[in-house]
Amino acid sequence: MSDITASEILQNRLSYQGSKFSFHVDRIKLPHGVTGEYSYIKHPGAGLAVPVTDDGKFVLVKQYRFAIQRYLLEFPAGTLEAGEEHGVTIKREIEEETGYRASQWQYLGGFYICPGYSDEIIHAYLAQGLEKLEHPPAQDEDEEIEVVLLSREEIEALLRSQSADTSLDAKSITAFHLALQVL
Repeated sequence: MSDITASEILQNRLSYQGSKFSFHVDRIKLPHGVTGEYSYIKHPGAGLAVPVTDDGKFVLVKQYRFAIQRYLLEFPAGTLEAGEEHGVTIKREIEEETGYRASQWQYLGGFYICPGYSDEIIHAYLAQGLEKLEHPPAQDEDEEIEVVLLSREEIEALLRSQSADTSLDAKSITAFHLALQVL
């Protein structure tokens, strides 16, 4: 694979600043010399946990996603706060979303989720040594989350079925396969 130099931003235009991301339309000169206008989402990144109980169950959350107007099964994840490390983010999010705390963490790696239009990178962790919290932190008020425990075989069956009712999102599928490499 050859080394590719970075593109040159000739003009940067912020089109929208949201609470979690911003939308830019930039005039860019690509490494091979072509110039054009490109739209993309700038995102601070996220942390994701693949929590596994002592008896081998994966802890997922069933959550409504307004962009697709349906529920998805996902591993707990959250957007990084300003200046926050991804390891800190996911330790907070796992407690808020699942009510579990993990005593063992293993970094699985980072991956870009949609590099065609976003710079978002997700950092995945395997979370083990789970303890159910007696008084978990409150979930965010804009989230409706149901905790779901599934075996490896049940997740694999869901992936094969491709059912619209209980599908997993891409970041969870990726993180599941990263976790299987070390379990």
